[in-house]
Amino acid sequence: MTSYQIECKNLWKVFGPNAEKFKPDTSLSKEEILERTGHVVAVQDVSFKVRKGEIFVIMGLSGSGKSTLIRCLSRLIEPTSGHVLLEGNDILTMADKELLELRRHRMSMVFQHFGLFAHRQVIDNVAYGLEVQGVDTKTRHERAREMIKLVGLQGWEHHYPTMLSGGMQQRVGIARALAVNPEILLFDEPFSALDPLIRRELQDELLSLQKQMQKTILFITHDFLEAVKLGDYIAIMKDGAVVQTGTPVDIVMKPANDYVRAFTKDVPKANVLTAASISSNDCVINNTDDFVNAMREQKTSTLFVKDSSGKCLGKLVSPSPNLSPITESVTPTTKLNTLLGRLAKSDVPIPVIENGRLLGTVDRARAMMALANES
Repeated sequence: MTSYQIECKNLWKVFGPNAEKFKPDTSLSKEEILERTGHVVAVQDVSFKVRKGEIFVIMGLSGSGKSTLIRCLSRLIEPTSGHVLLEGNDILTMADKELLELRRHRMSMVFQHFGLFAHRQVIDNVAYGLEVQGVDTKTRHERAREMIKLVGLQGWEHHYPTMLSGGMQQRVGIARALAVNPEILLFDEPFSALDPLIRRELQDELLSLQKQMQKTILFITHDFLEAVKLGDYIAIMKDGAVVQTGTPVDIVMKPANDYVRAFTKDVPKANVLTAASISSNDCVINNTDDFVNAMREQKTSTLFVKDSSGKCLGKLVSPSPNLSPITESVTPTTKLNTLLGRLAKSDVPIPVIENGRLLGTVDRARAMMALANES
């Protein structure tokens, strides 16, 4: 069974007089295809994979094809060719009834402009998807109240959308998407119409909700800072094609071309780099190693010890030959901006530990080198 929940393979969407007969040609640019065939390419040979429970951000400027792409994934727009696999089943071959069930039960979408019903109270807006499913009023209102509380709008159940601020309306949109308990959430620039303070607040709230929900989220944005803040993985689009896919650290540290490099130029690396990305094994030894020689070679008085399976056993502090417990550690995903304060107070490296496994250590020197490389 595949480890990916969603797989997009060689997806194309073209608009034109004979789009159904269009033959994909990756050797031609978007402009060349328009000149030779009269067809406009919105999505060009896009492929990517999304694991269950991760936030996958699709980022690009206006006209890059990102919003068309996300609509192709649910067939709100019919792709010209390619495949969209959901746990191995191709959405593009689904019959109308299967597609309807997918949209009603497994996949929900949150739009930029809220899409709320002005004549319905908040509780009925949130319960709308359950109403479409045929759920009785009492049950759907109970579920709607749970979601309203979850997004911080308790007490606003019987107000109308026009009585709410933009940020509150978007919370209603998120609650409505969550009410049907979908496996997958599609966000199409949901925060771009909001002012910066509300936008940051909702970004933080989405990350907090994700810790509780562990949904699979595809998130569209034109804001690179938003992409690196939210995304476990990021795909950057230009002219309908994906030009780079990777973790925020991959993209910031190793931009694929000048287009991507332009986005990363002003990103504070301390907000992106993680403990895992700057860690080393210089001060890590196996429990069978000669710790005296290791200390001499590394010019350190502290070593961290693991067994053959990687399990962290403790630390050795010269001159004692006995293991002592580790009182301070960080996880692989701890950001450098958080690490800096802790490293400033520590005279020894800090171990990076995940699920009891010792993955390496971070120290002041490596943190400073990472910052010094910022350009």
